[in-house]
Amino acid sequence: MSTVAPPPSRLMALDVFRGITIAGMLLVNNPGSWNAIYPPLEHAPWNGWTPTDLIFPFFLFIVGVTTHLSLSKRDPSTVTGKIIRRGLLIVLAGVLLNAFPFFWWGKMAGIADPTFLQRVVWRAQHLRFMGVLQRIGFAYIGAALLTLRTSRKQQMAIIVAILLGYWIVMTLVPVPGTGTIGYFLLDQPDKTLAAWTDRLILGTNHIWASTKTWDPEGPLSTLPAIATAMLGVFAGRWLSDKRRSLLERIAGLFGAGCLGMVAGELWSWVFPINKNLWTSSYVVFCAGFACVALATCLWILDVYEVRGCMREWSRPFVVYGVNPLVAFVGSGIMARCIDSLFKITIDGTKVSLHQASFDLLFNPYFPDKFASLLWGLAFVGLWLAILWVLYRRDIVVKL
Repeated sequence: MSTVAPPPSRLMALDVFRGITIAGMLLVNNPGSWNAIYPPLEHAPWNGWTPTDLIFPFFLFIVGVTTHLSLSKRDPSTVTGKIIRRGLLIVLAGVLLNAFPFFWWGKMAGIADPTFLQRVVWRAQHLRFMGVLQRIGFAYIGAALLTLRTSRKQQMAIIVAILLGYWIVMTLVPVPGTGTIGYFLLDQPDKTLAAWTDRLILGTNHIWASTKTWDPEGPLSTLPAIATAMLGVFAGRWLSDKRRSLLERIAGLFGAGCLGMVAGELWSWVFPINKNLWTSSYVVFCAGFACVALATCLWILDVYEVRGCMREWSRPFVVYGVNPLVAFVGSGIMARCIDSLFKITIDGTKVSLHQASFDLLFNPYFPDKFASLLWGLAFVGLWLAILWVLYRRDIVVKL
């Protein structure tokens, strides 16, 4: 891990887009109460999408953009090892975040008074292997290596092969134990081929505890996530093409994004948009949406505001955007502490710090959903303050 100052040539609009994405991720991951959430801040129940379902693919798309910007300045013969090392460090960070605090703090079936060692062993035996950072790490390795020594035509052929291949596998291959092909099981989360693969490769003890039979970041559905990052590489290449004016690049990115959104919606008629399965239609639709969002940031910051408008409104998003790893990992550790580990006694009942702060400072004074939103915004604001300290000292933490 290194701690260095950000280079002066950073693309501000990309930092703003990344900052909006990370701040949005913290907001939807940390409501005041999971029982009181506005619909746009919840994931779609299964098929379909909400604004919340755009956050993760947006970040993977940004990973692709930055992958091109960083690799285009390096000798391909010297970076393969660095790509693999960096990707695996991201995966390791995700596994350690899942494992924190490295022991189980709740009740254990069959053991009335478990020892600390038993709690540590139980935690290891039930550790979730996959997760957001793990998917980012694997997608980064795949996208970087597949674009390192290939031409644009070859890269496009790889993306098409991944998306069409995933579509065929998920819909036409019979799912073991069901007696039918995957197409007829796409509306049954625990019956899809991806779910069967999750259980086969990961084992039921190492799948997301909230579902128990399938993992939203499972191995098979990680393959099309590589295509999401690779589409970001194409966007990064387009943005860095100095042969065209900035307005031409913005217009091209916006146009491609609109086409991607339409194509994704059309594809969803036969292969539904679904975040948990990371369907091919979801990849195309979200990448198109990301292009439109990034083009909008570029136009606002680098075209419209050149005419005299101030950029200070974007500074908080830049602060979030330059230190996304600190924001995600740090907020995840904090959430685990205040939700599960640190408790206080109120009226004879032990409650988490999260619940106590919500019940005392927000819930009594506002309607449930608004109070929950305000708590989440306060959490985002707290992390903005933490990140601002790092920003003022020119500290960027990278793997």
